[in-house]
Amino acid sequence: MRHFLDINATSPDDLTQILAEADRIKAARAGQKRGMADAEQVLAGHMVALIFEKPSTRTRVSFDVGVRQMGGQTMVLSGSEMQLGHGETIADTARVLSRYVDLIMIRTFEEGVLHELAEYADVPVINGLTNRSHPCQIMADIMTYQEHRGSIQGKKVVWSGDGNNVCASFLHAAGQFGFDMVFTGPPTLDPEAVFVEDARAKGVNVTIERDPVAAVKDADLVVTDTWISMHDSQSARERRHNQLRPYQVNEGLMKHAKPDALFMHCLPAHREEEATSAVMDGPHSVIFDEAENRLHAQKAIMRWCLGL
Repeated sequence: MRHFLDINATSPDDLTQILAEADRIKAARAGQKRGMADAEQVLAGHMVALIFEKPSTRTRVSFDVGVRQMGGQTMVLSGSEMQLGHGETIADTARVLSRYVDLIMIRTFEEGVLHELAEYADVPVINGLTNRSHPCQIMADIMTYQEHRGSIQGKKVVWSGDGNNVCASFLHAAGQFGFDMVFTGPPTLDPEAVFVEDARAKGVNVTIERDPVAAVKDADLVVTDTWISMHDSQSARERRHNQLRPYQVNEGLMKHAKPDALFMHCLPAHREEEATSAVMDGPHSVIFDEAENRLHAQKAIMRWCLGL
């Protein structure tokens, strides 16, 4: 049974294998017309459950399209339809779904829901996002960096802003892929210490630098994410804006990174807040390559989980 729950729970060799497969899948589709099915219909006869307790655009579309392109079928379920862990225990839901489907992807709030589902499911489970991590996104990000600049090993990655779940998965990736990472943001929004220590324990440098200009000096990659959650109150939004305004990624900040540095944002973005349009649409930006690569990376993850 191969679950894909977090980047630090998957071996570096397997992660490398998944990314190589993602590159192959993308290259194989390059000559095809848009909308065509993959030549290898490896998911023919397979049903994939896509569970969304949190709303989604990129995760829903990329997984749904990916399954269909590989010849499979999807069953999309919302949290309101399932009442996961309320009307029925998560363990029982996992056991029942395992009788119907071949693979489960879940986008949820609490990490415990993901792990309990994986513990009791008889089919592979993929983490589509939790409040603490977002591994599929970072696999697409590593794929994107490497197709533009080669190996990410030994590079300097700077995260600017909120040390959220996407930042956590970047820290997981730092330890597994061997790149250094700098976090720059206010102390109240630091990434969890356990994520920082996990990366450091694997021999990479992880530093916290409050000065964003000093942080991005000689950076190979600068990354940010939205400052606010859809669930934040108006007062919480105002506090976050006040805290994070100095960490906006703009043209002035990018000038301190390497001349060929890349800029990433997992989207959706609040333009002119965490990053300016001049950066997002500028020469450093690969944000739409990231978005596309969610499709290819997740296809490779699904194939790895199913041994196909």
